[in-house]
Amino acid sequence: MDISFIQASARFAEREVLAPLSVRLTERRVGIIGLNGSGKSTFTRMINGLVLPSSGHVVTNGHDTKKGGAKVRACVGYVFQNPANQIVLPQIKDDIALGLQARKLKRDELSRAVSGVLDRVGIAHLAERRAHELSGGEIQLAALASVLVTSPDIVIMDEPTNQLDLKNRNMVERVISDLPENVIVVTHDLSLLTGFERVLLFHQGRLLGDGPAEAIISRYIEMAE
Repeated sequence: MDISFIQASARFAEREVLAPLSVRLTERRVGIIGLNGSGKSTFTRMINGLVLPSSGHVVTNGHDTKKGGAKVRACVGYVFQNPANQIVLPQIKDDIALGLQARKLKRDELSRAVSGVLDRVGIAHLAERRAHELSGGEIQLAALASVLVTSPDIVIMDEPTNQLDLKNRNMVERVISDLPENVIVVTHDLSLLTGFERVLLFHQGRLLGDGPAEAIISRYIEMAE
């Protein structure tokens, strides 16, 4: 993973959502924290080109998001805060297969790819289930599987344990910890970031802290009291 923000900012209409910042991310596990409305999600959406910088540049794995959007999105998978919105086809296996449609795989190759990723995240038994039949944690893992099947180098997850009960939360945490891909997690669930190499703290659209997880989380807790 090699992500560079070069004096990059984000402005929506007259409101500056993210002040210009320069930062480079190369660690395998990066956490993003901050109060609601601090710019966390905007920052991560700039990484894969969903939000283009109003000024400056964002370069992800060698591709400028303003010029190489397709290449950026090919190497960055994004699981949104409401993962149910990413499931568009009735059966889970069909929805995951949708991400491989452009590759024109043979039927048996497609089936193996889908089965493999379902097995990898521990939900092979849900292949023929419908999204509305799944628990919150299962939906989160189904959305993650639909991202992983495209073989991204970087996986971004926005609030992956939001509103999950303890069982589902722990299930999602185990899968995240086992991912070999580079992972960026936006979360209010601070314990989810235990062992992360780096955490960024945003506040009112500015990068307020950047460093090892324990130190930055402690700073955030003090700030929020």
